[in-house]
Amino acid sequence: MEEYTFLHQTNIIVHVIFGCIALFLGVIILVSKKGGKNHKRGGRVFLALLTMVVLTGLFGVLIFKRNMFLLVLTLLSGYNGYSGFRIIKSKSNRPKALDIFVSFLTLSSGIYFLYYFNSIGMMWSPIIIYSTLGFLFLIILYDFLRYLIPQKTYGYLWLYEHIYKMIAAFTALLAAATGTIFPNYKPYSQFLPSILGTVVTVVYIIYFYRKRKDETTFG
Repeated sequence: MEEYTFLHQTNIIVHVIFGCIALFLGVIILVSKKGGKNHKRGGRVFLALLTMVVLTGLFGVLIFKRNMFLLVLTLLSGYNGYSGFRIIKSKSNRPKALDIFVSFLTLSSGIYFLYYFNSIGMMWSPIIIYSTLGFLFLIILYDFLRYLIPQKTYGYLWLYEHIYKMIAAFTALLAAATGTIFPNYKPYSQFLPSILGTVVTVVYIIYFYRKRKDETTFG
């Protein structure tokens, strides 16, 4: 059995505890009423927990040299959480220097780890690595392209972006957990949470689209 240093063990424990709380809170937020004080408060707490998960995940990879693929899921979950929070704050597609910087930093990190995975011979399933990184790159590409959308056309896309990105942050976190807890069921334990998240996202987007349409029609 592999032995870890005290600091490494502490980092793992903190990572797992905050991750579990974030997942539990994420489920509550998904099923609770949207837009109210509790939803907003819960969202801020979820982001704080996600930040701790991301930081401890980075420590695990960069300092303790553990599980490089989890860093990709960490990047995906962290970027979606950050971007989903920023879009609900601004409710517009006006460029912000901080957002552009974070996008470039995340993109550069993803490209580096794609190179790294290829150089070590793809220890993880290639379909999981490529699909996860491809998903991350597509989100970043959209975040750059949305700056070109006219304000009038952009409209309420910020709402659907928020829904999509926050659920994606949750499902990336869930995929990291199930992939670690059920290693014998890879790649299914890794991509099934993403499929579930996609279904939930589509349902919520359709619901809020119809709700806004009805409010516009009868309001």
